[in-house]
Amino acid sequence: MAKNNSSPKGELSYYGLSLLSYLSDSHPDKTGDKAFITKRADLAAEAYSEAIRNGLTHIEAEELANAELYRGLHFSVYNTLVNILWEEFLVEIPEDTARKVALQVLPLCGNVLAKYPLGDDFADTPAYDLLYTELVGTIQILLEDGAV
Repeated sequence: MAKNNSSPKGELSYYGLSLLSYLSDSHPDKTGDKAFITKRADLAAEAYSEAIRNGLTHIEAEELANAELYRGLHFSVYNTLVNILWEEFLVEIPEDTARKVALQVLPLCGNVLAKYPLGDDFADTPAYDLLYTELVGTIQILLEDGAV
């Protein structure tokens, strides 16, 4: 049976809640995009239902639904920024404030991010090291300019 994606009073479905939880950890800048969350949750529920109708097991159906739900979200610039702050700027940015600062810095990195194909497997490419280096430089400039 498909997981119910409709809920009373506009509450999030199973898939919507699952996606929102993931976004909170890896893409907090997207947590306010209710249309995106609802659309992805609906697509995941439909993928699950279709898989069951086609005779797949519940485990296989859940794998297909999750693939749809998290498509394009496996690489997280936000988590990359948090890691950079922890690894490269521990003296300047205390570890307990790194997540807040990463969220503040994220929109300021748009020009750097636009140069890279930030797909699901991006962290496993040679370009990741270049992005990391550019982000370190960008954060350094932002710190020097007092923007952070």
